[in-house]
Amino acid sequence: AWYVPCLASLETLQELCRKENLTCKSIGITNRNLKSYEVEYLCDYKVEEGKAYYLVKWKGWPESSNTWEPRKHLNCPLLLQNFLRDKNEYLSRVREGKALKVRNRVKALKPAIADYIVKKAKQRIALQRWKEELNRKKNHRAMILVENTVDLEGPPLDFYYINEYKPAPGINVLNGITTGCECADCPAEKCCPKEAGFILAYNKRKKLKIQPGLPIYECNSYCRCGPDCPNRIVQKGTPYSLCIFRTNNGRGWGVKTLQKIKTNSFVMEYVGEVITSEEAERRGQLYDNQGNTYLFDLDYDSDEFTVDAARYGNVSHFVNHSCDPNLQVFNVFIDNLDLRLPRIALFSTRTIKAGEELTFDYQMKGSIDLTSDSAEGLSPSKKRIRTVCKCGAMCCRGYLN
Repeated sequence: AWYVPCLASLETLQELCRKENLTCKSIGITNRNLKSYEVEYLCDYKVEEGKAYYLVKWKGWPESSNTWEPRKHLNCPLLLQNFLRDKNEYLSRVREGKALKVRNRVKALKPAIADYIVKKAKQRIALQRWKEELNRKKNHRAMILVENTVDLEGPPLDFYYINEYKPAPGINVLNGITTGCECADCPAEKCCPKEAGFILAYNKRKKLKIQPGLPIYECNSYCRCGPDCPNRIVQKGTPYSLCIFRTNNGRGWGVKTLQKIKTNSFVMEYVGEVITSEEAERRGQLYDNQGNTYLFDLDYDSDEFTVDAARYGNVSHFVNHSCDPNLQVFNVFIDNLDLRLPRIALFSTRTIKAGEELTFDYQMKGSIDLTSDSAEGLSPSKKRIRTVCKCGAMCCRGYLN
């Protein structure tokens, strides 16, 4: 037997059930709550005979079931607060951002204001669902938040959250490693990095101590050491709560940290589809016209493969470029020692304050001096159409490529 996932949301299915007077336990519609009413959001406002009324969208009911309710019937202070804030926000934007005193004697809202309030309510619900989805799919403890106080943009329609590389058919991102170190104390003995001919990448405080361009070899699933081994950092996932937020200068979505990050700390991995360079060339021509920069060459040792985070990725998909970044890229090897297929990790280059946006240089030049030949393989695929840079850094090069 086979099946395809339902593309309708839970709320849409609930609306259909209530409209047709049907029960369905699997989506939470039972005889007991088939006729229950809960405010989902407020759509409009009017005053009749001196009494204030709000147009209510009921959760799990179609919009045709919306009703006007007096203020005293509404026990939803947060939704009322959102309604008033959205109304004031719209009016302020109409007046070119000037503070506007809203009169309470308004008899009815203009259709454009009501339309904006409904769109903001739907956006708020969509972003909340997206946040819940991201946190269900992530494989680390830290939280992912979502925030848009800039426009009406909702979650990306064609983006799927993954925690590790998604290889294209015929590409093996695990080379079948069957041995690991026998260390009882990894930093003191001949551990995985030494076996590969490099030094341990982390100090006793689990902070990066190697220079850009050098690879990181972490202990793998066959190593004798346990999960508390100081040489297991990237594989544990991001330890910081992050927020995907809408930027206010035309750069789309961005990512900011909600916690202070110390210098040389691991922040996140860059993941996506692993494709051949030939396929990357084909996709690159399509992405050029969209101004996207999601192709990341894996040419630490050769130029056979590329990571494409356009449709599949994690939080790093939303990290913006800066000519003066606070993140630096490193190649990491854990359960795969194939030099053609390193994992890509982003580490902090300085102390990053809570609330600060996270960025890395898409060309890996400028503020970070990469001196080794292998370091040149860390830059994303070069684009054919020049994309204007909006990073705002003092040393901005003017273009992303």
